[in-house]
Amino acid sequence: MYKGNRVAVVVPAYNEERFVGRTIESVPSYVDRVYAVDDGSTDDTWQEIRETARRLNDDRAEPVAPDGGHHEGPHVVPIRHETNSGVGAGIKTGYYRAMADEMDVVAVMNGDAQMDPAVLPHFLDPIVEGRADYAKGDRISRRENVGEMSSWRLFGNKLLTRLTNLSSGYWKTIDSQNGYTAISVEVLERIPLVEVYDQYGFLNDMLTTLNLHDARVVNVPHQAVYGDEESGIVYRTFVPSLSGLLFQNFLRRLGHRASDRSYQPAVAAYVLGMVGMFVGGLHAIRSVSRVLRRRNDAATSKSLFGLVVSVLVFLAGTILDRRANEHLEKGFETDVPAYDGGDDGDE
Repeated sequence: MYKGNRVAVVVPAYNEERFVGRTIESVPSYVDRVYAVDDGSTDDTWQEIRETARRLNDDRAEPVAPDGGHHEGPHVVPIRHETNSGVGAGIKTGYYRAMADEMDVVAVMNGDAQMDPAVLPHFLDPIVEGRADYAKGDRISRRENVGEMSSWRLFGNKLLTRLTNLSSGYWKTIDSQNGYTAISVEVLERIPLVEVYDQYGFLNDMLTTLNLHDARVVNVPHQAVYGDEESGIVYRTFVPSLSGLLFQNFLRRLGHRASDRSYQPAVAAYVLGMVGMFVGGLHAIRSVSRVLRRRNDAATSKSLFGLVVSVLVFLAGTILDRRANEHLEKGFETDVPAYDGGDDGDE
């Protein structure tokens, strides 16, 4: 139990035999249930999960229930996908089990031992105190938290964050690819979880889905933790697929918000801007070809002017969009103090 709430942690893992056991063991004692999900690994991840679960369950044979008695079920629940389905699918499997077991809050700590369990209370507090519905990690807004993240990875992360801001409507969200999260089970039961993306774009798709259901989101700054683990992302397929997903989600959000009066000015500016940029872009290409053929005329200046105006209209849409979504992020802490490592939970 944590402050009167039943808390679960999902540990998704794919080929993490060296780290998944350590991750499960590091979960704080106040967590009621750990769902360790092996997503069709080809190494000994599943064996490591089962052995760790068996050992920890033997040590904690009688978990305490909210009513002071003992609830049924093991502390660590091993779950296995027969085939690799994607990190999002692994997290969703844990979410479904948490809902079935009537948990109150569910956090995610990936099986690569990169997520410091000492800061978990900072993810749980905004939710159990009713200030937010979804808490997500942020390693990049404060330079001292970046740690050993390479300049190239930091640049890519910031770029994807900005694209996700536009796609999701959460303009204050930082570090969109950070998988350290916590969410209210009440919100999980409200969203169409089955429709959320199963692959590495899960986090980005989840944010858009949460926005469409008016969920409140808070950033939780924390330090990046790296070891000798290897990323499973294949960038030649990840970048194109994620780009397409973000654009699709942006259009999906505009369609959903078009009937909401508070969002209509932003939607109108976005649509006018995109149409103008498309038409202006075609005219600009034609105008450039005319210039190259030394046939410069007034049409060239007009097409370029129209393109610039369209870009400005689109940018105005982002400002209006930010204001329309402000109530979903306004007033939540983004500068939390360093956690002292104490155990704030109560078993």
